[in-house]
Amino acid sequence: MAVGARIVESAGDDLYPEKRFYLDEFHEKTLFFAIDPRADDPGALDEFLAIVRELIREDVRVVVMVGDRDVARRLEQRFHRFAAASLSEPLFPGSDDGKRKPSIQIDVGDGEEGNLTVLLRVWGLLRAGPIAILRVPHAEWPRLLACAVTVAARLRVHKLVLVDAEGGIGRGAKLSFLDENMLGTLLSAGEAESAGLGDRRKILEAIREGLRGGIPAINLCTLSGVGLELYTYEGSGTLFTFEDYCCVERLGIDDFREVERLLERGQREGFLKLRSPGEIGQILLTGYGATIGSGYLAGVGSLLSEPYREERAGEVVALYTISRFKNEGVGTRILGRILEDARAAGLTGVFACTTQERAMQFFARHGFRRVSPAGVPAAKWHGYDPERICQLAIFRKELESA
Repeated sequence: MAVGARIVESAGDDLYPEKRFYLDEFHEKTLFFAIDPRADDPGALDEFLAIVRELIREDVRVVVMVGDRDVARRLEQRFHRFAAASLSEPLFPGSDDGKRKPSIQIDVGDGEEGNLTVLLRVWGLLRAGPIAILRVPHAEWPRLLACAVTVAARLRVHKLVLVDAEGGIGRGAKLSFLDENMLGTLLSAGEAESAGLGDRRKILEAIREGLRGGIPAINLCTLSGVGLELYTYEGSGTLFTFEDYCCVERLGIDDFREVERLLERGQREGFLKLRSPGEIGQILLTGYGATIGSGYLAGVGSLLSEPYREERAGEVVALYTISRFKNEGVGTRILGRILEDARAAGLTGVFACTTQERAMQFFARHGFRRVSPAGVPAAKWHGYDPERICQLAIFRKELESA
């Protein structure tokens, strides 16, 4: 155990209900963390070390880049102690002497970050054990940031996490997502400044360079927000990817497990009604998923039409957007795809039922009009709880065939 610090045993499932999904995603991948020397929070550091332990136990390779100001020195020291003492398995199982551990740290000098020798040394450390610590001597955050982007791009890591003292991009409400095209617009002459982000221009430029260099995903968050950013749909900072903003596709069987978790979350939060396994199965088999960038699930929705075949009608069900991506057009994109396919299938109208005020506003905004229960197919109400019908707001939209 680290001297003078309590190592948090686990970044708990109660705090991070989607953690298992993300740990599965990170399995046998490499995550690269670059830590702002200004990030000085002992409690957050303890949780970060616990997260690193969990990642290692899932066969995740971890690279951490630090400078050598006081906070960075303390971080390195605690990493060494953590690596040497807190793992139940030997850090370097091939070592002849269990007490003699090879170094897990290398220094990166000016201009050396793209040097093949440095990259080979990093790979050598990761072949020997799960952690590589890179120190950039005397580096302030801008230099450390540029170095991290270069090394992470050359190594083509699965994810780069920039642990910044200010966290994600935005004033007040954080921008949850930016792709490379959106970054380009923001970095146009004067745009960042007019958005109040002039002081973040350097970090945005570095992130764009990393995306263009081949890093699939870059996360920007605070040290205390690393767990939320890595392990939850909610997130705590800003996610950057190279790919287009949002893609909506029909769900496939390999998506079902993740979507079931998402629907369960919506039910727990009260946004979605409780459904039986059979009803969930119908949603999965008729559903759509919106993904951000290289595969981050942002929302789901489904079009049920089989029960209303005689009326040539369809029902929009389980339309749900992850909280991180609310207000960013994801629900609109899912609904747009549903309406497009409904027209192509020759449906004359679609309807939706909700008890949520926000959902009511959403459907009204997209051309749905409120109707009585008699305004939708009678099959909808077979076996339906009469008391719940009274609580529902029912919306319908007429369609013209494609």
